[in-house]
Amino acid sequence: MRWATLLAVMLIAAGCWILPARATSSDGDAPSAARSEQVTLPDTWRAVRQGEPGFVSGQPASRGVLIQSEGETWRAFRNGKLAFYGGLSLIGVTLAIAAFYLVRGKIMIEGGPSGRLILRFTRIERIGHWLTAGSFLVLGTTGLNMLYGRWLLEPIIGKTLFSWLTWAGKWLHNIGGFVFIAGLVLIFVLWARDNLWDRYDWGWIKDGGGLLKKGVHPPAAKFNFGQKTQFWMVIVVGTLVSSTGLNLLFPFTLGDIHLMQAMQLIHAALAVMMVLFILGHIYIGTIGMEGASTAVTTGYVDREWARAHHAVWVEESEGKPPKPAE
Repeated sequence: MRWATLLAVMLIAAGCWILPARATSSDGDAPSAARSEQVTLPDTWRAVRQGEPGFVSGQPASRGVLIQSEGETWRAFRNGKLAFYGGLSLIGVTLAIAAFYLVRGKIMIEGGPSGRLILRFTRIERIGHWLTAGSFLVLGTTGLNMLYGRWLLEPIIGKTLFSWLTWAGKWLHNIGGFVFIAGLVLIFVLWARDNLWDRYDWGWIKDGGGLLKKGVHPPAAKFNFGQKTQFWMVIVVGTLVSSTGLNLLFPFTLGDIHLMQAMQLIHAALAVMMVLFILGHIYIGTIGMEGASTAVTTGYVDREWARAHHAVWVEESEGKPPKPAE
C-alpha cells in the first residue's frame, strides 16, 4: 500500500511538470506557426509583386532585400536575348573570318622574307601586350563559360566536373581582372601617343588596309588605322568592362541590387563585343598574316614585312624622311 501511494505521488508530480512544459511549447510555437501561415498568404505575395520585397534583418536596406521580383526579369533577359544575340554574333564573326580566309588566304610577304630583322616592340611593350592579351584570354574563356557553359559544356562533361571548372574559373576570372587592368594602364602609357590619328590613316581606309587586294600596301606609321581602332576599343571598352566588373566584385559599393543587375548586363554585353573584336585581331596576328606573330613574341619582325605594312615607321626608324601621305 505504501509503495502504491508513493508511485501515485510520483505520477502526479510528473504530470504537473510535463503538462505545463507541453503547454508552453505549444504556446511558444503558435506565433511561429502564425508567422509561417502569414508568409504563405496570397496577400503577402501580391504585396511582393507590387514592390514590397520584404527585408532581411541585420542588413543595410540596399542589400537586405528578401524577395526581388525584378530578378526574374534580369535572369530572363540575361539567359534569353543577351545570350542569344551574343551567341549569334560570335558564330557570325567566326564564320566571316573563316570565309575571308578561304577567299583571301594567308597574307604573305611578297617576294618572301628578307632575312633582315628589325625591332618592332621592346620588352616592356611585349610585357604590356601579354599582360592585357593573356589575362583577356582567361577572362573571355571563363566569362563565356559562365554565360553559355550550362547549355554547351555541362551536357558533355557532366554536372560535377562542370561545377568544379566553373568554380575554378570564377576565381581565375576575379583575379585575372586585376591583371587586365594593369595591362590596360601599361599599354595606354606606352602606346596612346602612337595611336592618335595621322595623315596616313585616310589612305589606309581608302585602300582597305591592303587586306582585300594583293600588292596593295598603304603607308602607315608604327600603327595603322585598323590597329588604332583595335587599341582604342580595348582601352575604352576595357575600362568600362573593368569598372562594371569591380562593382560586381565589391557588391553594393555604388548602388543597390537594381544597379548591380544593370551592371552585370552591361558587363556581359561589352565583354562579348570585345571578344568579337579580339577574334579578328587574333586571326591577323596568327594564321591570317605571315610574319606578324613574332612582333609580340621575340619583338623582331622581318624588314620586308615591316616595309610592306608600316613603311613610314621603318623609314623613321632608319633615319630616312617619311613617305608622303597619299
